[in-house]
Amino acid sequence: MVADERTPLDSEKGILHPREQSRHRSLKRLEPGPRVGEFVDWYWVVHWDLRDRPPYVAEVLSFPCVNITFEHSAHRVGGFVTGVCTAKYTRELTGRGLTFGARFRAGGFGAFTGMDVGSLRDRSLPITEVFPDAEGLAERVLAAESDEDRRVLIEDFLAPRAGGEDPTFQLVTRIVHAMEHDRALTRVDQITERFGVPVRTLQRMFRRYVGAGPKWVLRRYRLQDGADLLAKGWVGDLAALAVELGYFDQAHFSREFTAEIGMAPLEYARHSLRTASDLVGATAGESRR
Repeated sequence: MVADERTPLDSEKGILHPREQSRHRSLKRLEPGPRVGEFVDWYWVVHWDLRDRPPYVAEVLSFPCVNITFEHSAHRVGGFVTGVCTAKYTRELTGRGLTFGARFRAGGFGAFTGMDVGSLRDRSLPITEVFPDAEGLAERVLAAESDEDRRVLIEDFLAPRAGGEDPTFQLVTRIVHAMEHDRALTRVDQITERFGVPVRTLQRMFRRYVGAGPKWVLRRYRLQDGADLLAKGWVGDLAALAVELGYFDQAHFSREFTAEIGMAPLEYARHSLRTASDLVGATAGESRR
């Protein structure tokens, strides 16, 4: 197994408007077991019950990861394999529903299956199109009595199918870890220099294992960093933040942020602060009852 620092299970990075979302659905994550932990980051569970409330559109700035999900909602029921989503992912939550997912590590699904993960980019397929022997798995997972039982069912299915040691995957894991956690990395040439990998080799590796190019992965991580800081109430010099995240200037950062997220950075920050204030007010009101 590749040793590295994983994203904490309680991280909200990538979730847009996290405080607002928390008012409409619950989110829980579970550690993977040792049989699949080399490939799977975590299991995640979303429950919602909006039967007496209006629908809510949940938005996520997705990671460069493949997810296997088991879903029961008004929109679809079954098991699905979803590749890297290069645009903002949106999901309307209505009525009552459940999604149980396995988030693979960046590069993990490609190493696990041997697939060219680029073929899954921006696509969501029934699980049986990727794993023909998964017939009936979704029904068993969705019928399970607990999230822990669901995890066991999925691990029992995945563990015998895990590939062997893959040195290229281990290299991809180290590179992606550096991209995610080192904000000083903002350009592909920095990656090629640090890891001694020619740019074309890096591009081929990322298409095959990650499903998106290294430049996109870098930009996505830095954009997630910016959105995460703004959602947590960041106040400061937006121009300095843009430079810290590797953008040429504030205007470039603002344009990309607005195009990807749907509102300008300062508008997003103000919206986050208003939501936090509303939650504090609601909590105080409940405590006085």
